[in-house]
Amino acid sequence: MSFKPHRPTDKTRQQAQSASGLGLPQDQIAALIGIAPETLRKHYDLELGLGKAQASAAVAKTLFNKATVGQDTTAMIWWTKAQMRWSETMRQEVTGRDGGGIMIQISNQDTDLV
Repeated sequence: MSFKPHRPTDKTRQQAQSASGLGLPQDQIAALIGIAPETLRKHYDLELGLGKAQASAAVAKTLFNKATVGQDTTAMIWWTKAQMRWSETMRQEVTGRDGGGIMIQISNQDTDLV
């Protein structure tokens, strides 16, 4: 049994790029085109990368616009955490009675824990 070599067309290149941008796994993209996943990676590496990058850029642009317009608090919070490295911090202080210090005693029985 002989196999016909795969030759990419403009149509299959667009299919691969579009499907990659939609987040489809490579085995499903290969099935849509009618080729093996290895053949997909061999002939469509550029399209797979471009589809993913273009989709990510579109989502990032939308999120950025929502955050900078000032009407989407969730988008603004996400942007500050993901892009500006802001974080929510919690600080807890432990004090003794009436805000005083805490006395710690270590006995001989506790030395094997240290």
